Amino acid sequence: MRYDTYIFDLDGTLLNTINDLAASCNYALRSCGMPERTVDEVRRFVGNGVRLLMVRAIPGGDSNPRFDEAYAIFRQHYLHHSLDTTKPYDGIEELIAELNAAGKHVAVVSNKFYAATQALVRHFFGDTIKVAIGERENIRKKPAPDTVLEALRQLDMPAEAAVYIGDSDVDIDTARNCGMPCISVLWGFRDRQFLIDHGATTLVSEPREIAEI
Repeated sequence: MRYDTYIFDLDGTLLNTINDLAASCNYALRSCGMPERTVDEVRRFVGNGVRLLMVRAIPGGDSNPRFDEAYAIFRQHYLHHSLDTTKPYDGIEELIAELNAAGKHVAVVSNKFYAATQALVRHFFGDTIKVAIGERENIRKKPAPDTVLEALRQLDMPAEAAVYIGDSDVDIDTARNCGMPCISVLWGFRDRQFLIDHGATTLVSEPREIAEI
């Protein structure tokens, strides 16, 4: 373990959230009389925050006159159903425990809205992850460096000894914008070729490999 600090993305990296995201997306679409989306479609839509997920899912995006209504329905439904099927990927809990045992600093930075990020991290990881930052109005979301820098500030750790771990092109760009190395995971929402095409240089197939880098 050559890093002192490990900053993780949430969806597709620590937690498999795709089925709950798709269910809330389709509940909102159905409630507004719009066509539903497949899980694979939703998988392609995620990564840039839930608002953009709904922009991509709703016919006409945010120019649709019922966009705000559908987006509000999605947020409310997801807050109550984000734990229906969501769970950590195999090996993640063991990895977090190993990092803690080694005295490493661990944080989560997500483009998911703040309340859901906090609730999911506390539910699944308790005090083993002390800093969890989601999307907020007054801070730019990833790939801007703001939320990662805020996590480092709360941890009181420098970026020089930190690594960012995620499953998407947004995560690769986020790490680059922070001047940090990026570990790209292959169990998430994007495949190997997609990640390589978007600049991934370090890829892992299992969580335990992260502790070996």
